Amino acid sequence: MKHLYLNLKRFDVPTEFGGVNRVAPVESWGSFIVGSTQEALSVYDPAEVEFAQFFPEAHILGAVAARTEDSPVRIGCQGVYRADTAVGGNFGAFTTLRPASAARALGCDYVIIGHCEERNDLNGLLAEAGVKDPSVTNRVLNQEILRATERGLDVLYCIGEKSEEQPEWQEVLGRQLDEGLAGVDRSRVVIGYEPVWSIGPGKTPAGKDYITMIARFVKERTGGMDVVYGGGLKTDNAEMLASIDEIDGGLIALTRFAGEIGWYPDEYLEIIRTYLGK
Repeated sequence: MKHLYLNLKRFDVPTEFGGVNRVAPVESWGSFIVGSTQEALSVYDPAEVEFAQFFPEAHILGAVAARTEDSPVRIGCQGVYRADTAVGGNFGAFTTLRPASAARALGCDYVIIGHCEERNDLNGLLAEAGVKDPSVTNRVLNQEILRATERGLDVLYCIGEKSEEQPEWQEVLGRQLDEGLAGVDRSRVVIGYEPVWSIGPGKTPAGKDYITMIARFVKERTGGMDVVYGGGLKTDNAEMLASIDEIDGGLIALTRFAGEIGWYPDEYLEIIRTYLGK
């Protein structure tokens, strides 16, 4: 099974506010994305490839409503809180937070957890308190995964190493896997590998040999869990990533990196066609 994910981050923000949204008004942005992609994605065999799109919370209802009865698109959110509502317990005292129950009620069946941007935020909060312990972040993410899977959500769990962590990448990634997946139903989880050290303007992208090495390590460490490339599946690396047997898909974000940068549906679909070879 191949897994092709779309992380829409905050691509809904219009350009006049400093964002990259040139494709649809904010009020119809979620429905536009699903509506402009699901027909083209329906040509692929659902037994061979799944498609999940991770939306900011404000757009989930529109995205869910736009799905046709036989839509191949699975709707995901961009995180859940480490605690949840419970019958006879906390019924909703989660101001600003998104419990997994809320994600399910909105219509989500997927969630991305542990993306490097979320890890950076958690690590930054800990640093404000004078704490520098990556295991704390891993344990918080583990609680999020547990709450998500308990609610029937599937999870893309992201791991990755920074440049200063590369000399000990096995320890860093091993800890993220062991601590993040502790007690988790692994059948509901796919691993997303982000080479954080290689992501961003002016940085050298991770090469095929390095990605293959990491993917093999992840599979060995987890007993064969599926692993996708989370460093950005794009037009210029789609064929290379498709040639790696140990990689089971990828995470797409921006589709255009120069000029009017942003996410565009036709370019998104072209990346998928290039990766799948059809």
